[in-house]
Amino acid sequence: MRFRGMSIRRKIVALLLVPLVSLTAIWAFTTALTGRDARAVFVVSHVVEKAGYPTEDTVRVLQQERRQTLVHLADPRASDTLAALRRSRAATDEVVAQLRRNSKDKSLREDMGQGTTERLTAILDALDGIESLRRSVEEGTVSRGQALHLYNRLVDPCFTLLANLHILHDVEVDQQGRALVNVSRARELLSREDALLGSALVAGRISRDEIQDVSALAAQRAVMYDVSLPLLPGQESGRFQRYWKDADTAALRVAEQAVIDAAPGTPHGVTARSWDEAAGQVLERLDRMNAQADDRYQDRVHPLAVDVVVRAAVAGVLGLVALLVSLVMSIRIGRGLIHDLGRLRQDAHDASGVRLPSVMRRLSAGEQVDVETEVPRLEYDKNEIGEVGQALNTLQRAAVEAAVKQAELRAGVSEVFVNLARRSQVLLHRQLTLLDAMERRTEDTEELADLFRLDHLTTRMRRHAEGLVILSGAAPSRQWRKPIQLMDVVRAAVAEVEDYARIEVRRLPRVAVTGPAVADLTHLVAELLENATVFSPPHTAVQVVGERVANGFSLEIHDRGLGMPAQALLEANLRLAETPQFELSDTDRLGLFVVSRLAQRQNVRVSLQLSPYGGTTAVVFIPDTLLSDDVPDTNGIGFRLDRPLPEKKAGTEDERRAALAHVPAKLPGPPASLLNGPVELEAPVDPDALGGHPGAPIPLPRRRRTPKLVSSHGRPVTGPGPRRAPQDEEPPRTATPDGPDGTTPAPRETAAGPAEPDASALPRRVRRAGPAPQRKESSDRRAEREPSRTENGAGLDDRDADEVRRRFTSLQRGWRRGREENAEGDDARDGSAPGTTEGDGR
Repeated sequence: MRFRGMSIRRKIVALLLVPLVSLTAIWAFTTALTGRDARAVFVVSHVVEKAGYPTEDTVRVLQQERRQTLVHLADPRASDTLAALRRSRAATDEVVAQLRRNSKDKSLREDMGQGTTERLTAILDALDGIESLRRSVEEGTVSRGQALHLYNRLVDPCFTLLANLHILHDVEVDQQGRALVNVSRARELLSREDALLGSALVAGRISRDEIQDVSALAAQRAVMYDVSLPLLPGQESGRFQRYWKDADTAALRVAEQAVIDAAPGTPHGVTARSWDEAAGQVLERLDRMNAQADDRYQDRVHPLAVDVVVRAAVAGVLGLVALLVSLVMSIRIGRGLIHDLGRLRQDAHDASGVRLPSVMRRLSAGEQVDVETEVPRLEYDKNEIGEVGQALNTLQRAAVEAAVKQAELRAGVSEVFVNLARRSQVLLHRQLTLLDAMERRTEDTEELADLFRLDHLTTRMRRHAEGLVILSGAAPSRQWRKPIQLMDVVRAAVAEVEDYARIEVRRLPRVAVTGPAVADLTHLVAELLENATVFSPPHTAVQVVGERVANGFSLEIHDRGLGMPAQALLEANLRLAETPQFELSDTDRLGLFVVSRLAQRQNVRVSLQLSPYGGTTAVVFIPDTLLSDDVPDTNGIGFRLDRPLPEKKAGTEDERRAALAHVPAKLPGPPASLLNGPVELEAPVDPDALGGHPGAPIPLPRRRRTPKLVSSHGRPVTGPGPRRAPQDEEPPRTATPDGPDGTTPAPRETAAGPAEPDASALPRRVRRAGPAPQRKESSDRRAEREPSRTENGAGLDDRDADEVRRRFTSLQRGWRRGREENAEGDDARDGSAPGTTEGDGR
């Protein structure tokens, strides 16, 4: 039998059940043995009462009928013999009827068993032929010898039944019972001798065969007594021996000896009357002696039967009591073991499934945990199970202490990471400020291009440092208070991606994002855009589309990469939805961790799907709680800075106007390709806005490959805004700056009159009438390196993209400086925290 895999309860039950079953079996076996003896006593008593006594009565009446039959056959003409025969037959019929009624009792047959039942059936079958025997006697067709033999055949089965009724498991008592049956059979032999000799004396002559039969019957009787009497108790045996030696039996013995010694004919000195008196007296006395012996036998059997019953009862009761005690003790011991083990299991389960996970969750959430409170010392009994419980206490306490130490270590590491990230952010902010100052000072286009690339690289470094802060559980430093257009948020995210030129942003509905969510949403979209550009071919574009849905805004980012396997896509979506604990071993999916943290913080749902182009589509669902109907009117040129200028800068208005007076009135319009792509949040541009600003830069050449800004109908934006009316045009000024290659750019219609400065106006760098010497020299060197392009008259549209980017950077930095000046004035007015702005994206 295999017990592996069974519960402790079942094992303990099986362990205790084996001795209990064994004890129960032993008790049942002992009880069965003693109970069988007791039952045998009751069964024998019932059988003797219902079958034994009626059988003895049957033997007695058959003996009487047999003698009367033989006497009638000896002298059929005698009138008194027939009447006596009829009376004996009536007595026989009455006793036989009682025996037949008792034999029909089912309980009697069940108690007798098969052997005794067959013997009783043999008696009844033999008695069925008594009627035919009687008819033969009446008809005279049977002789005295034949009748004697037939009646003997009726009596013999009765003694066979009586000899097997006294069956006890006590050998001595059983022998005494059988001896009493043999003593009764000895009387039966005397009864046969009486019938034979009495009928012969009535007939007046004894034949030689009859003399021999009398002699044989007397010899058998003597042998029967000699064999049976020694088996009886001494007093019982002495009574029979003394009786046969007494004077009461002397007449019988003398007559019997005279008949045996006599010759055939009429015996001398023995008459029918004398024989009847002698034999009848002895038979009656033997009958009484047999009955008395049987009663004394029952008196001896009764204590034995009681003893058997008592032993059976004592064995059964004591065995049952022992079994119940064993059962109770086994149950109590088993329950105690099961209770102790169950408590130990429950404590272990609570420790491993409740307390430790709760402690882990609280430690992960940054809460303080008291070891004494969370891991109470449980009391156990002083036994082996208690020692296991104490070991569990120690183990649980050690686990919690280790978890607390690990949490403290993780918190320290996170603090270190946050500290390093904050320091990096401070350095990067200073680096951006320094780069901005350098960009304003330099006039060399190549240096401006390098500074632009360095500025872009620094911006990406700032995002990665901010990602480290987010992974450490801290909040980013960039914060906004006022809503920002979602289009500006997406542009700011695009500006933080390395391969931004491949990103196509379609026109988005005019919807604003609440200020507290701007930084997180910008970072989230930037991470998704960077993944889209990194995991897609470099010659493909990444599309950004969005629309207003029922409960928010849906922003979709499509790439044309190879996509993700189904299992990897499922794992990524689970990571984005469940926000698992960040593990240092899983460093190849940092972007997903950052996106998951940001989405959880702002209640934004992010999911990845298979793109219809074969790549991956990232769907960002922004709930209505993060959206605002108060959309700032930036007119496509970035955040609307509606804060008033600080008082200390108010005096510079005349200086700014004087500087703008040197700019030619009629400036060439920017090429259409200038705005064919998203720009950084700090410098989105619109042609109408450029036309209205006197500080607009000189025309910039077109890029060969740039990201495209696509309208909501899928058509790219190819031209500037609507033109001004001719009557509003201002006459051209005298001074016109040269183009970057020394040519005069094409004129562009501008608004008439000087532009009135407002809160949205940004300071511009006042350029000279002609290019600076170093810039002119750089242009000359570039012209020398590219003579073919100039000679072929390629024009402005064939300008190199790097030069366009450098020129464009100069415009961006001017705008940035103006916003920073306004931000400083606003901070001085409303007491905002240093380093926190509303629209610079940093």
